[in-house]
Amino acid sequence: MDYTGCVAMIRNLCLEGKLRAALWLRNKMIQKGVIPDVLTHNYLVNGLCKAGDLEKADNLVREMLEIGPSPNCATFNTFIKGYCLNNNVDKALYLFSTMANSGIGPNKVTYNILIHALCKKGLLKDARKLLEKILDDDCGKETSDIITSTIFMDGCLKKGDMVQALVHWDEMLQRGTQIDVVAYNVLIHGFCLIQDMNSAYRYFCEMFKRGLLPDIFTYNTLISGFCKIGNLDEACYIHGVMSKMGAAPDLISYKMIIQGLCIHGDVIRANQFLVCMLENLMVPEPLIWNVVIDGHGRHGDLSNALSIRDQMVSFGIPPNVFTYNALIHAQIKGGNIVDAHSIKKEMLLNGIYPDVVTYNLLIGAACNFGRIHFALRLYDEMLRRGYEPDIITYTELIRGFCIRGHVMEAEELLAKLQRSGLSIDHAPFQILIQKYCRTRVPGRAYDLTKLG
Repeated sequence: MDYTGCVAMIRNLCLEGKLRAALWLRNKMIQKGVIPDVLTHNYLVNGLCKAGDLEKADNLVREMLEIGPSPNCATFNTFIKGYCLNNNVDKALYLFSTMANSGIGPNKVTYNILIHALCKKGLLKDARKLLEKILDDDCGKETSDIITSTIFMDGCLKKGDMVQALVHWDEMLQRGTQIDVVAYNVLIHGFCLIQDMNSAYRYFCEMFKRGLLPDIFTYNTLISGFCKIGNLDEACYIHGVMSKMGAAPDLISYKMIIQGLCIHGDVIRANQFLVCMLENLMVPEPLIWNVVIDGHGRHGDLSNALSIRDQMVSFGIPPNVFTYNALIHAQIKGGNIVDAHSIKKEMLLNGIYPDVVTYNLLIGAACNFGRIHFALRLYDEMLRRGYEPDIITYTELIRGFCIRGHVMEAEELLAKLQRSGLSIDHAPFQILIQKYCRTRVPGRAYDLTKLG
């Protein structure tokens, strides 16, 4: 195989993750007195860094310095990024400092990698120093590096330093930096993180004044922010604006708006958005179907919950354990414990096993109806299937025993809960305290207040 064929094979092996074979072929070439070019070596360094084998990457770079080819800026950038991804920023900075000794000047990519890593570790002062260095180098240009500036600003915002981010934003404007959509997205996302939706919306409007059209990320960020603070009307408005402005809502847009509406109890509007998705030939993921099913169930609308499930199946989306749990919850809310248990049987017939949530729902319902023996059978079945009871399981059973007047059994279960190692809240103690107060056993109630 000739030189061109060998280096092409080394590069392909690196892309396929077959690094051992790539290194073997490289060594064979060197033994024959042929040294692969720097680009091929960069493929090898990149592959080793991605695999997390930084020691081998280090040895390879050392060999390059000794026998050639000389590393270039891309080699160091790849190596520096490898250490940053491995959370070893100190080593990355050391490599950065050695570049000059090797006669290689860092480029903007080098700075971007390091600034991003420093910001991620919360070392904003160090990141700021690097940023100032690159901006000073750019002083002769009409515009400075928007990418580097945006990376720094994003780091500030993710660490909650809104003040420094805004100071840098103002500096960008003063320097005449051509602010782009990505920079606005970063700033808007930062305001959404601290739930300052007024400022987020103000900068959104400012984009239009600057002749910039928001992209799908801008709209989705605003929708998410408004949903999180419960301003669903504004979220729906932004969703409606998108299409008119040429940014058609995607699966994420619909997912956020439907989830937000269901969480805040507006299932009717959520259902309308679900229909809109289907009309736009978008097949929702299981999570979206499940959220709407659960929303109808929580409002006691069992008929619509079952209808959405059937629609889900008709679109080729098989129900999962979350779907069935939502339906079981809906049946229980409607007082249909027998039908709820039938859904559990349907799950098993379809090859889907109940989880702890399923059992907790059914155990809680059985206790509500005073059917403690049925609840205990479910509890035993849960253990046989290898599920560990959680705090909710124990609390529901303690409540069930108290409803039936079996206080000793409830006490035994509380003792078992205390031995289980689970994190216990006040609820199981409160149930027993109330029971003892009603049955006029204040002494034991007082003892439990000290425990709970």
